Amino acid sequence: MYAIVNIAGQQTKVEANKFVYAHKLAGNVGDTVTLGNALLTDDNGTITIGAPTLDIAVTGTILAHVKGDKVLVFKKKRRKGYQKMNGHRQSFTKVMINSIG
Repeated sequence: MYAIVNIAGQQTKVEANKFVYAHKLAGNVGDTVTLGNALLTDDNGTITIGAPTLDIAVTGTILAHVKGDKVLVFKKKRRKGYQKMNGHRQSFTKVMINSIG
């Protein structure tokens, strides 16, 4: 069984007993979070689509707060001597999905 859930503005496919990386969520390591706004579920070929959402509770446990890979932004204007380099690392939360439904 899997579900498509809206987490922090992004649609994410979640399955029970697997982990997912989501944009940073409020909470400490070990806390239980409830992810609402389930948009679609699939239970062994039986697909249920929400209009717009379903009344299904997806629960998970926060495993860690981590940072993603560094993204480098480099700006340059030719023949002007202008160069600027900037980096960014996005904060993510690693969530273990405990149950769907």
